[in-house]
Amino acid sequence: MKHFGTSPHGEITEFTLINSGGFELKVINYGCTITSLKMPDRHGKFGNVVLGFDSIEDYLQSTHYPGSIIGRYANRISRGEFLLENKKYTLPKNQGSHHLHGGYRGFDKVVWQAHAIENEKGLGVEFYYLSKDGEEGYPGNLSVSVRYFLANENALIITCVAKTDAATIINLTQHSYFNLNGSGDILSHQLKINSNYFLPVDAMMIPTGEIQFVENNAFDFRELKEIGKDLHQQDVQLRIGKGYDHTYVLQKEGEELAHAATLYSPLSGRMMELHTTEPGLQLYTANSLKEMSGEHLRYGPHAGVCLEPQHFPDSPNHPDFPSVELYPGETYQSTTVLIFSTK
Repeated sequence: MKHFGTSPHGEITEFTLINSGGFELKVINYGCTITSLKMPDRHGKFGNVVLGFDSIEDYLQSTHYPGSIIGRYANRISRGEFLLENKKYTLPKNQGSHHLHGGYRGFDKVVWQAHAIENEKGLGVEFYYLSKDGEEGYPGNLSVSVRYFLANENALIITCVAKTDAATIINLTQHSYFNLNGSGDILSHQLKINSNYFLPVDAMMIPTGEIQFVENNAFDFRELKEIGKDLHQQDVQLRIGKGYDHTYVLQKEGEELAHAATLYSPLSGRMMELHTTEPGLQLYTANSLKEMSGEHLRYGPHAGVCLEPQHFPDSPNHPDFPSVELYPGETYQSTTVLIFSTK
């Protein structure tokens, strides 16, 4: 644990976790942000597989949410408006006329309380934050805890728990950009997503409400496929997103922890399997990434890929989407497990 820097809202602490296999995870309490994750390639050489910065100043200036927890609501809410218990709520419109990733100061931009944890299975950090009633327009005092646990079996377990004292909405996700080569782009990475359907969006990236079958189009990742294979197809959805920036409907039952995706690099031999309790997975191929820099590298478009487990975008305005409502006496819980290996 060491001092990482100072933000306008408090001192920033960095935690370094190293498991029995030598995997090293670095996180800071600014936005529960993963700044580095080092694992071996097929030759045993360790390298960082997430995009990150070297200083708090870079995180304060970034507009790309690298490595952070997103909330209260990950992704977009149309017109920054929703109805809850027949009451209309208005949120900041921080992306055109819509609300994105919790607003101007979402969970990625706050300083969390944090403490280290350790047991015989591994070690981790637990973060806590109280989002007060009315913060960024959301109702209810929401108490949130986020735990990153680096298991000795080379798995990263991410658990989010929240409770509220008034009816509210919640949709949290982890927004790391992965590059299993450690540098270059991710277009040669192979990806499999356990999904038959994705959510088409309109010109402003808001779901149309349609659920589209992936067969015979660029969105089919039911088997391992190079991310770049169909990225530049003449597909209207790819043009809108300038690449992949879409939610997949996962093949799973309810809130069970189930396999959602596999990411593999033939170059490094590194593999990541993602399991989650969430109903959806946002695939984002860093189409607009342009100003990030870290570890003496410059990051540009497609320098990483985000696989963000979450509920669907704009769910409060789509009654047929899985509910994101949370009420007093209920507990929100979301678990994602990332399993790392080489082959």
